[in-house]
Amino acid sequence: MYIGYETPSQTSTRLGQVIASAEFVVYDQPYTFVETDVSSFPKELLTTALAFVRDENVWSALVPSAESEHEKFVVFSFHFTGNLDNSGFVGWLASHLKVVLGTGVFVICGQNSQRGGIFDYWGAPLSVASQVIAEIRNLRGEGSAA
Repeated sequence: MYIGYETPSQTSTRLGQVIASAEFVVYDQPYTFVETDVSSFPKELLTTALAFVRDENVWSALVPSAESEHEKFVVFSFHFTGNLDNSGFVGWLASHLKVVLGTGVFVICGQNSQRGGIFDYWGAPLSVASQVIAEIRNLRGEGSAA
């Protein structure tokens, strides 16, 4: 992880380059979190879950969902290029989306050394999916077109 000092303007410029150069994917279907007791890993979800996270009590799996009783999220991902410093990206984009759209997000990060290093899965409430994706496309210099 890179440690450096820069002004807020320099950070914004750098992270603007990071988001523009990242591989950005929007998943077509909504996702939800499914919880299972921590004593039994939910291996039946291995082929469909994007991520597994646990605490002391539960495994939480991020899975596709058509069920109406679970909160649904639009999910999108970023794979970053290995030659750009993406430190601070999560805070920068999450803060931006909160200020501009009023929404919070969740982020699950992983590591894939063969694809540049860190990658992120992001989720936002399905009710603001189109606004969130349009804003990200705008930050990437794509405008709001799909």
